[in-house]
Amino acid sequence: MPNTKKTGLLMKQPANAAREQAVEVRFGQVGILQVRLHTTDPGSIVDELTGKTATAPHFFERTPVCLDLSSLPKMPPAEEIRSVIEVIRRAGMMTVGLAHGGTAVDELATDLELPVIHHVRASTKTAPIVQAAPASAPAAAPPEVPAPEPGALPALLQHQPVRSGQRVYARNRDLIVLTPVAAGAEVMADGCVHIYGPLRGRVMAGAHGDTDARVFCQAFHAELVSIAGVFRVFETIPPELAGMPVQAWLAGDDLKFAKIGALEP
Repeated sequence: MPNTKKTGLLMKQPANAAREQAVEVRFGQVGILQVRLHTTDPGSIVDELTGKTATAPHFFERTPVCLDLSSLPKMPPAEEIRSVIEVIRRAGMMTVGLAHGGTAVDELATDLELPVIHHVRASTKTAPIVQAAPASAPAAAPPEVPAPEPGALPALLQHQPVRSGQRVYARNRDLIVLTPVAAGAEVMADGCVHIYGPLRGRVMAGAHGDTDARVFCQAFHAELVSIAGVFRVFETIPPELAGMPVQAWLAGDDLKFAKIGALEP
């Protein structure tokens, strides 16, 4: 029988064969809670965070958080922040980076092997997102580039239902949602958010710190409401407002809720 040579036959591929991609790299928006530290005392931090997360433990479980160090009296050493990261983990959340705040933050992030998250800027407002116990002396706030004013563009209209796992973001403008927002979905805007349907997911207005932003909803069942970083979860919202047409707004550091058309308290 003749000796048939098969060398190389198994390796030979058509020239136009599609090459399967190993990975895809895309830019996307990621929801990250911001923990603004006023102290690095582990006991104070874990006590306060545990109290906050106890209202909705499943919501905060393994939630990614970004540390904002701008309110500390001085930049702490890496070991102190490692202790903070550990107590945050004990409270059920996971630190994934530091909020952008200059050269000192960059150097600290390098020591901690954490990224600096530039789209989560260190806040200079008094309304925190998740606030630890106050320190004895406030820090001077670093200069910050102001965000563009909401309302400069026409409102973004959302005509399709916002399904679980989806996010709709109106940058530098209001958001008008004409459809239901499902549980597990997120709608957010730098201005106000208007929802002409049931809201069962999360809503965030004033995403760049606009404390005058409001949320308006036709049928209120929200998992979370946030305005300028101040948030409340459904378990802490007055139960008599469930399913009602509701508006939410900030009064100082307090997030208020009322039926649409009722006098504001």
